[in-house]
Amino acid sequence: MIQTERALQQVLEWGRSLTGFANEHAVEAVRGGQYILQRIYPSLCGTSARTGRDPQDETLIMAFYRELALLFWLDDCNDLGLIAPEQLAAVELALGQGEPCALPGFGGCAVQRASLAALAYDSRDYAQLLDDTRCYCAALRAGHAQAAGAERWSYAEYLHNGIDSIAYANVFCCLSLLWGLDMATLRARPVFRQVLRLISAIGRLQNDLHGLDKDRSAGEADNAAILLLQRYPAMPAVEFLNDELAGHTRMLHRVMAEERFPAPWGPLIEAMAAIRAQYYQTSPSRYRSDSAGGGQRAPA
Repeated sequence: MIQTERALQQVLEWGRSLTGFANEHAVEAVRGGQYILQRIYPSLCGTSARTGRDPQDETLIMAFYRELALLFWLDDCNDLGLIAPEQLAAVELALGQGEPCALPGFGGCAVQRASLAALAYDSRDYAQLLDDTRCYCAALRAGHAQAAGAERWSYAEYLHNGIDSIAYANVFCCLSLLWGLDMATLRARPVFRQVLRLISAIGRLQNDLHGLDKDRSAGEADNAAILLLQRYPAMPAVEFLNDELAGHTRMLHRVMAEERFPAPWGPLIEAMAAIRAQYYQTSPSRYRSDSAGGGQRAPA
């Protein structure tokens, strides 16, 4: 697999064409991308005979890392105001439609979308990625707006939006597009859609629980625990969310035990369920909860 430093430099070079892009976006994309690809590498080797897609193909790997960096950057564009609202609207439109951005300063968006369109093993995955990007951007906007508004969502509304804003569907679709994982066909199965919602809900709860201290100190309200405590100050919110997380995890395990999905979906879902312990805990900046984390907040 491509060496970490070289991969990081390539993502940073591409990211220079995006206003507001920071080193952290590249660092976390490469770290997260490596974690996922290492966990599913044996399965990808098994599928390569069918697809002809090499798990060590640097072109595919770098396209995956860039897409992860794009998701981190979009998250911070919403939460930290890295770019002006009119710029963000133009970027979201371009990324969701697969067209060049109408404003200067965002050439990397068109580069990434053109690259994925050309690399797509199945064109249905590229069309779905555009749709998933539109959903992700809409969820980020909605979460930011409700956190800043006077009327708070219910927990159910928050979790419904959070399933899209965690962006797991985007990650899975990008992997499928690059390595021929047939996600477009799998999405037609209700049980696969159930798994996708369960793992996304798990990801949202893990993210919010892990980032609670940072979100609270930063005055960030787009967090399930903070939302619940605002509505119900005496509620044991963390205990409730840990119970919710355990319940969603049990349901996911039951479905995965009863159903068989083609490689590498089993290891991939397991990897994403374990990401809190295996990736969040070791992140040097974005996810760490202690003083070594540099004071960065966890992403939406």
